Amino acid sequence: MHAAHTSPVPARHRPVIEVDVVMRREPVQGPMAHWQPWRWVLADVLLRAEPDEAARLAPDEAHRPQAVEPIDAGAVADGSQHWLHPRFRVELFRDDAEGYFLNLSSPRPCFWVMWRAEGEALVGGEPLAVPLIVTLSYHDAGRWLDAQERVDQVAAPPEVVDWLRAFVDATYVPEPKRRQRPQSFRPLTDRFGQPVRVSTDKPRGGNGGH
Repeated sequence: MHAAHTSPVPARHRPVIEVDVVMRREPVQGPMAHWQPWRWVLADVLLRAEPDEAARLAPDEAHRPQAVEPIDAGAVADGSQHWLHPRFRVELFRDDAEGYFLNLSSPRPCFWVMWRAEGEALVGGEPLAVPLIVTLSYHDAGRWLDAQERVDQVAAPPEVVDWLRAFVDATYVPEPKRRQRPQSFRPLTDRFGQPVRVSTDKPRGGNGGH
């Protein structure tokens, strides 16, 4: 699913973790409830396997969703439902180090999850929300949003943030800033934006030509 990345590093050598995604079906509040009584949102991303363990696990297990009991008592009261989608691999690519750096530079580093309401499984007569990709890259999330995909985010736990920071510290090289052209080399223009010719010829005649 990471077709945009072109890093030649074999997958087994890339840093990877495994996570479970929890989606929540919750009632819509306010006037919108008249047209859309329920909505799907991202509830959580749970660390399932840390780097050393995740690298040894087979990556091809199907993401079979399962209904889980909500921890929040308020969610039980309002009829919200939680569905867990297991085993999403989150790999780090050297050619996207800037995307991870931008995530770490935000006030709250996070996971982004791209998901769609699709499939044959139905909840309350509606399609189940199905997560497709999980990423820690700011650039990935931006591309998905530009493509009009559904993207939600949730804060990453401290151990994931530390893992991501270690990768960024080892791989991210900021691009050198371009040297600004000195003001004296900028072309002169008039108030209409037209170039102005500056003559260096000395005026003829005495006293400034008078």
